[in-house]
Amino acid sequence: MNSIAILDFGSQYAQVIARRVREAQVYCELFPWDAPQEKILSIHPKGFILSGGPRSAYEENAPYIQKFILESGLPILGICYGMQALTVALGGKVDPSPQREYGHAEIQPLIPGTMLDALSKVWMSHGDKVTQLPEGFMALARSGNSPYAAMGNMQRKYFGVQFHPEVHHTPNGSELLKHFAIDICGVKADWTPASIIDDSVKRIREQVGDARVLAAVSGGVDSSVAAALVHKAIGDQLVCVFVDTGLLRADEGAQVASAFRGGLGAELITVDAADEFLGALKGVTDPEQKRKIVGEKFIRVFEREAKQIGQPKFLVQGTIYPDVVESSAPDRNKAEKIKTHHNVGGLPEDMEFELVEPLRYLFKDEVRLVGEALGLSEMLVWRQPFPGPGLTVRCLGECTPERVSRLRAADKILLEELSKAGFLGKGAKTSQAFMVLLPVRSVGVMGDMRTYQEAAAIRAVSTDDFMTADWARLPFDLLAKISSRVVNEVEGINRVVYDITSKPPATIEWE
Repeated sequence: MNSIAILDFGSQYAQVIARRVREAQVYCELFPWDAPQEKILSIHPKGFILSGGPRSAYEENAPYIQKFILESGLPILGICYGMQALTVALGGKVDPSPQREYGHAEIQPLIPGTMLDALSKVWMSHGDKVTQLPEGFMALARSGNSPYAAMGNMQRKYFGVQFHPEVHHTPNGSELLKHFAIDICGVKADWTPASIIDDSVKRIREQVGDARVLAAVSGGVDSSVAAALVHKAIGDQLVCVFVDTGLLRADEGAQVASAFRGGLGAELITVDAADEFLGALKGVTDPEQKRKIVGEKFIRVFEREAKQIGQPKFLVQGTIYPDVVESSAPDRNKAEKIKTHHNVGGLPEDMEFELVEPLRYLFKDEVRLVGEALGLSEMLVWRQPFPGPGLTVRCLGECTPERVSRLRAADKILLEELSKAGFLGKGAKTSQAFMVLLPVRSVGVMGDMRTYQEAAAIRAVSTDDFMTADWARLPFDLLAKISSRVVNEVEGINRVVYDITSKPPATIEWE
């Protein structure tokens, strides 16, 4: 294959490395540092990238580079901890640094004519440093705190950088990763939407054969593109099911039905299960429990519908890579579990389906590019992301019909105003925006009368990959207009606040 293997030593940026490599149209996969040899080599990589990590390479039982990687003869790029692990493995020395480097730093290239010439300001995040290079290595750059900010063994094509080229805080850092993958490893830049579609179609056909397949669609870009891929692969073998959970945004049901029947041309069954879902959520306030209830209800509804159409064996879901990462799928990474996604970790163990997840290792921007290449409408491809559990995870506290209706009305106002102001859709600065209803009451005054009603929060973020995100800088006048409309038009809300927390430390959704 034509790929790069990325080994995760526990870095918060490991998935970002993968995304930057993919941006260069190079296929890569992310593996735990101690993944079995046969699994890592199954993608036939042409080089390895070693991520950063929180440990010290000289500690006892610290993560290390497996022997077969060093014996492969393939190029290696170590980033931060990865550089230090490479140093220790090859006989160099790493020690605690008297001065830690966190944040912006400047490096000075020492060998002209390398990719480092394009770098000056970089992002550092380390408390250790290389103090003695391994045999055969030379210093390629230094910083005020690191004599070996970058190192290389030109003969073996082994390189290490103490900084993080994958983050936006390192200008031109992505070019360094591209240079390593394409120019040093010799990987062809052929990871394109067309190749993704061809590969997915082949895999889907191999998995399902001539069996009937059920697709869970929500109208969001992920489930829509997943269904479109499966439909391209197997045509009329696919039946799409849209479940109205009573937890949808305003007018969503009609929009989804129109888009699927008119645009995709696939068979679509709609199911009204609002009473079932809201009944199951009665009295529940814990977010993890909410997600698991919704996940199980989805499956039970699909199982019921499946019996009506001949009991398909397969169920299509729009699971994407950030879902997998946040739910800490044990077969792919060892990240800390943040929350259970209903379509990853919240499914019942006794469900009667085998899952088809053609987007499972794609980032959101890749999913959208694939959707466009499949000819899906801009309305579907650039639709605001919407979580599988729906308004459940945006209605903090108990999800009563009254509170969900209140949230839906407030959210509709937010999206209307953002759309009119040009902050939604393709190319907009706001990647995702929604309203959150808080289980918090505050005192207010309306018409000279005291009120004691709920508060709502606006959440709007800008992001490329949804792995990290920053809060969107919406104009104050726009925020004021949204707040005024919500308080005046939505009964039961008398206060609106704006969430200005990035991801991390927060997640994009509140639950």
